[in-house]
Amino acid sequence: MTDLPRRHQRARGPEAVRHGRLPRRRGGVAAMKLLAALVAVVFVSVGSVAAYAVWDVAHSIKTGVHLEALPGHSAIPQDIPNVAAIPGGVNLLLAGTDSRSDLGGIYNSADEQDASSGAGNNDVTMLLHIAQDHKSMMVVSFPRDLMVAIPDCPDPNGGTIDGSSYAQFNTALSRGGLNCVVATVSKMTGLSIPFAAVINFNGVSAMSSAVGGVTVCLASPVTDDYTNPPLDLPAGENTIVGDVALSFLRSRHGVGDGSDLGRISNQQVFLSALARKIVSGGVLSNPVQLYALAKAAVNNITPSETLTNPTTLVQIALALRDTGLDNMVFVQYPAVTDPDDPNRVVPQESAADALNQALVNDQPVKLTGSTGRAAEDPTATTSPAPVPGAEPSPVTPAAPATPAAPTTPAAGATPDPTGTGGGSVELPSTITGQTAAQQTCTKGND
Repeated sequence: MTDLPRRHQRARGPEAVRHGRLPRRRGGVAAMKLLAALVAVVFVSVGSVAAYAVWDVAHSIKTGVHLEALPGHSAIPQDIPNVAAIPGGVNLLLAGTDSRSDLGGIYNSADEQDASSGAGNNDVTMLLHIAQDHKSMMVVSFPRDLMVAIPDCPDPNGGTIDGSSYAQFNTALSRGGLNCVVATVSKMTGLSIPFAAVINFNGVSAMSSAVGGVTVCLASPVTDDYTNPPLDLPAGENTIVGDVALSFLRSRHGVGDGSDLGRISNQQVFLSALARKIVSGGVLSNPVQLYALAKAAVNNITPSETLTNPTTLVQIALALRDTGLDNMVFVQYPAVTDPDDPNRVVPQESAADALNQALVNDQPVKLTGSTGRAAEDPTATTSPAPVPGAEPSPVTPAAPATPAAPTTPAAGATPDPTGTGGGSVELPSTITGQTAAQQTCTKGND
């Protein structure tokens, strides 16, 4: 994918957004970072230090965004049950804004402010799905250049913002705020999403610093002069922290084939490494790190109203207590080149349907495809064979799937003798991703 000027892509909404002709610089938001912050609240909540920590974190949380229920969906509950103690799961959406407004520091320059200000675009969007039995977790990354139907969205100032039958996915935030991103993902997947948050650039830097950096594997050097600060990382193991970690997650030109899809798989390399450090690297036993991570998270997110209670954060964190790295799966929402625009993508319908069914049926998934365009698994003995027709000839653009809640198991599901619909699903090989247990390496853009 190539970046094009975005001035013509302004969507009407309550806040002005300016997009210049500079190379795009986008936020890399990681769902597992927020989850680490949630876990932090649990582990610091002991004794007198914990009392202050919880009070301080609670007073750092910003005013929540009220999430509206979509037509045909039940109202989103405001009194959140004990997620970890009941047979219930979690759907939580994180939208990473590219806006430089109110960030200060290096983002105060005229060039940075011209690149994006106001609400910004949701250039990184991830959906966290925790299964009802808490035995599996999936994080779905949505390509920013995906062309989809954006539904009518509630206007933060009252009324309704008209939707579009065919629009770029990453304009949802500037069009109608967090509610609009949630509504769009709900329409695509068929899920109700009661938890959501917007995170900014500073949050990524602060949280990577709070855990003392994340060690990532590079199969080849990664250089990118379009990030701020520029990247110049050698092949091998690199521990990245602060603004360098942010640049790594934002990098498009420096990884894979230079596309946004390559950037997603690079982010999954980082996410899996972060998850391993949190679970196996001692972060959970270090109250100082954990508290710093929790504070970094709440200082830099704008949450939905359902996430403003620290107790809710604890409950969500506890839902992942016994999940295990092998059962934490990161996938990219399946997409193919838009036949009307080679710089955009559209959903790959059959694969998207399979993924959506697994989400709605609350089934764990098994990956059969590759690790993505900018990632490789050095332990893999063979590479999956290309799937014929994965990049189809130009046809009428694919429409995003909008499934009703399925009542039959998804195709490829492992038989479930309990009858609870909990069998695992083998995802089509066109869906790329990895588990948190896979120690993958990023491929630089040579």
